[in-house]
Amino acid sequence: MSQKKAFKKQLAQHKIIIGMIHLEAMPGTPKNTQNPQYIINKALEEAKTYAQNGIEAVMIENMHDVPYLNKTVGDEVATLTAIIAYEIKRKTGLYCGIQILAGANKAALAAAHSAVADFIRVEGFVFAHIADEGYIESSAAELLRYRKLIGADDILIFTDIKKKHSAHAISSDISIAETAEAAEFFLSDGVILTGSSTGKKADINELKAVKNTVKLPVLIGSGITDKNIAEFYPYADAFIIGSYFKEKGNWQNAPDPKRIKRLLHTIQLLS
Repeated sequence: MSQKKAFKKQLAQHKIIIGMIHLEAMPGTPKNTQNPQYIINKALEEAKTYAQNGIEAVMIENMHDVPYLNKTVGDEVATLTAIIAYEIKRKTGLYCGIQILAGANKAALAAAHSAVADFIRVEGFVFAHIADEGYIESSAAELLRYRKLIGADDILIFTDIKKKHSAHAISSDISIAETAEAAEFFLSDGVILTGSSTGKKADINELKAVKNTVKLPVLIGSGITDKNIAEFYPYADAFIIGSYFKEKGNWQNAPDPKRIKRLLHTIQLLS
């Protein structure tokens, strides 16, 4: 069974929890103070914490690389991301996804392919919006052709719709359900709903509308805690969790085993 089929089968069988690993600031970025080996080792430690506490999937992201470039990053970032994902897969066996900020979707796909990772998270797949980094335009056509070109069809592409940290005035006459429908038509493998910013929960009514509109997996990409997951659990297929899993609920900290276990216990009660 291909890795794509294996991960899709897991999504179909049960709801997947994806723990976030926010990589240390990468080489060449303003906040970088560490060498590549340190960055690799720290990411591996966090992945092992997730694996040892019952999480089956992680996603790595260069969130410390502020300010973010728009749709492109240096080779030094993409290559190190690939190495980290490869090491996580090799040493933990976890499903692993990649996002490279901001909107560096081709770089993320190339890194995921080299790492034999399972999925990428994409912003700016359909329509357009204004983000902190500037204008983000639809990438679906270019990205899917690139996936075909490099033979990366095994990599699932999960796509943000009306994503956080962004202004959507230019598409304000298009509902989030219509946006999800467009993403499905443009061959997304799953859509991601978020709140307005990191740590903010999604709108439950928007989730219900999207779930009733598309046949794709629907993921929640921000704001999930042990206190609110019961609200979203019946409707979402997967949950990407960062802030809540970290020490003191701060995305910049390391994963906290107590918080991980608390949320998984809550899920057991819901299942």
